[in-house]
Amino acid sequence: MTERVVLAYSGGLDTSVAIGWIAEETGAEVIAVAVDVGQGGEDLDVIRKRALACGAVEAEVADAKDEFAEEYCLPAIKANALYMDRYPLVSALSRPAIVKHLVAAARKHGATTVAHGCTGKGNDQVRFEAGIAALAPDLKCIAPVRDYAMTRDKAIAFCEAKGLPIATTKKSPYSIDQNVFGRAIETGFLEDIWNGPIEDIYEYTQNPAVAREADEVVITFEEGVPVALDGEPVTVLQAVQQLNERAGAQGIGRIDMVEDRLVGIKSREVYEAPGAMALITAHQELENVTVERELARYKRGVEQRWSELVYDGLWFSPLKHALDGFVNEANQYVTGDIRMTLHGGRAVVTGRRSEQSLYDFNLATYDTGDTFDQSAAKGFIDIYSLSSKIAAQRQLRKQHDGNPA
Repeated sequence: MTERVVLAYSGGLDTSVAIGWIAEETGAEVIAVAVDVGQGGEDLDVIRKRALACGAVEAEVADAKDEFAEEYCLPAIKANALYMDRYPLVSALSRPAIVKHLVAAARKHGATTVAHGCTGKGNDQVRFEAGIAALAPDLKCIAPVRDYAMTRDKAIAFCEAKGLPIATTKKSPYSIDQNVFGRAIETGFLEDIWNGPIEDIYEYTQNPAVAREADEVVITFEEGVPVALDGEPVTVLQAVQQLNERAGAQGIGRIDMVEDRLVGIKSREVYEAPGAMALITAHQELENVTVERELARYKRGVEQRWSELVYDGLWFSPLKHALDGFVNEANQYVTGDIRMTLHGGRAVVTGRRSEQSLYDFNLATYDTGDTFDQSAAKGFIDIYSLSSKIAAQRQLRKQHDGNPA
């Protein structure tokens, strides 16, 4: 029986050429799998037909936008996931979603190998292969660009020689990856970290410096899940999509950073994630109102570790799974409304309300009606500072003994 390879297929030049390239290099039949996580672009049926025309023996397409939003973006919102305190894991979240479909297709078609189009320099090769190893440790992985030196020049020459139905237009100076949660732009002139981004690279966001009227939105959460915008019920996907439009129109969610890649190099990345940043900002503030102090303090460390695990391709790892349980438990009271003003590149919280609020007006007020017993504070401070006081007295004795009068 001829071996089969499942290929993560985008419909572009590189993965279209990879179908025939893999067949020639390995002698295997190729099954192309395209997964829609909200990246936009061509119709899925057009992509499927192109894969078949390029030599795939089977081609599957999956509309996974809702799945991606519910099972991958939502956990990131609950975790306030920002790698290096800035990046909302746009690309990192999509890879395990795609991996699940690749593994399912491999099982369905009896494939022994999964292929992807990543280079040997970035994080995505790790995310794909670590994910596949976790879900299907018996499957092999190959990457034509990395393993068979399938450069772009060679890809274009192969495409022209075989007459493949794919355009071979001049390469964009940028490497772009996008999905419903955001958009990542790198390479080209951005590789000089002194160069500032230009407006031409952005698609999800408008120039925040352009004067426009502010937009006010009320986001409703139930146990950490965004369920309504301005009182209108939404799915998680709809919440992200609608805030992409509204926050994007105000230039919110632009990020320009030098980040630490898993492979050990630093890379300059530009992101735009308007919906993601608006939702995470709102969720963080609702947690401030509803999550007890010690739990909130501990969760901030969990959030950082959770983000690092996802960035590093360990979505399916035991630690990530265990931290999911903590994050979900911590979100059980994160229910209520956050009012935000979207304007000038910023999402600013202006109001909070929740039936699960731990904010007590009568304890917080300095005016009439104050129920806080201020007389209890002196004794509390005496006990709270006692260990420091004793240590300080010891230090004074040491200084005195060492410097006799």
